[in-house]
Amino acid sequence: MCGITGIWYFDNRPVDLQNFQKFTNSLSHRGPDGYGIWLNNRKNVALGHRRLAILDLTENAKQPMLYNNRFVITYNGEIYNFIEIREELVKKGYSFNSDS
Repeated sequence: MCGITGIWYFDNRPVDLQNFQKFTNSLSHRGPDGYGIWLNNRKNVALGHRRLAILDLTENAKQPMLYNNRFVITYNGEIYNFIEIREELVKKGYSFNSDS
């Protein structure tokens, strides 16, 4: 399984990126196949991800994932009925950039 990290400073102080990278890398044993960090514009929210690539081995499946320049997710786990859910969402007009 992948490893995920996150921090949100409610007092709006910025996340120390170097320390957050160390935090995320401390989970490298959970996800040796990839690495990603996302910071919001104010830099007080950070999401990190260490990837264990199983289904979609491309860079398109890199996390954290951004959708519509508005929503961000980092996820650990598997949605077992993702094929059916994806088909339903495509019918409703959603688009996907990966098979992850």
